[in-house]
Amino acid sequence: MNRRLGLIGIGSAITTLLSGCSGAQLLDHLVVHDTYHGTTGVPYGDDPRQLLDVYQPDTGTASGNAPVVLFFYGGSWTRGERAQYRFVGEALAANGIIAVVADYRLSPQVHYDGFLSDCALALQWTLSHAASLGGDPARVMVMGHSAGAYNAAMLTLDPRWLAPLGLTPNRLAGWIGLAGPYDFLPIVDPEVQVAFVWPHTPADSQPIFYASAKAPRTLLLAARNDKVVDTQRNTVALANRLRAAGTDVDMRIFDRLGHVTTVAALARPLDWLAPVLPTVVAFVRNESLRSGINTLGNTTT
Repeated sequence: MNRRLGLIGIGSAITTLLSGCSGAQLLDHLVVHDTYHGTTGVPYGDDPRQLLDVYQPDTGTASGNAPVVLFFYGGSWTRGERAQYRFVGEALAANGIIAVVADYRLSPQVHYDGFLSDCALALQWTLSHAASLGGDPARVMVMGHSAGAYNAAMLTLDPRWLAPLGLTPNRLAGWIGLAGPYDFLPIVDPEVQVAFVWPHTPADSQPIFYASAKAPRTLLLAARNDKVVDTQRNTVALANRLRAAGTDVDMRIFDRLGHVTTVAALARPLDWLAPVLPTVVAFVRNESLRSGINTLGNTTT
């Protein structure tokens, strides 16, 4: 009982602080370092922000056959550092998945076309290096949280961003969106207005605009009571639109999470909040969740 109360206290503290640097640093201290190896600060372009970190599993991976996940973090496209998301890389690597966590240029240095171009370059690097990292180039996925989920969605659904690199979305084995904004016009947030040059933001800047049968396998996760991104308008609506087009979509809505803890629950110190990590791992491996995993009042559709 005391251990459980202690975990709840840690979880509450991290939930409160995670949106700031101190919260990310606290979570980082609670995450183990002995489940992976890899390289930090790998350039995928010439700009100082075009860097990524690689997390390779220490055990449990057949050489040349591991799935690979490229992760983009959130922050309203105006803030964020890849080092703050080591907990994501560790969680995936500990489950036999090669993780790549990428920085990208932010607003106001660039607008949405700039950071999407960076994410496309990071994906090109990941596809090109998957085999040399011990992964399978045919098992590469993109994943993101919040603004990063938008980035992942646009690379997956809108072919314009990969086309200049000679790539198409069908190179991906799937994509994962956590608490993502997929339909957010008109824009009211001042920071996001700058990033998307509001009021001159075109309708085709929205991922939901591109929902079609061409989309790869999709996993959409969100909190029922997300106070930052409207889950019904974004996650549920995109899932419905993709399903209507014939795409294979797994959507899970969690009762015990909020906007930030939807990604924080990937960290093993917080994985008791909701089965986010096992859901992601099962999707990446193309496996069914083991019986009884969805027991916390969550909606599975």
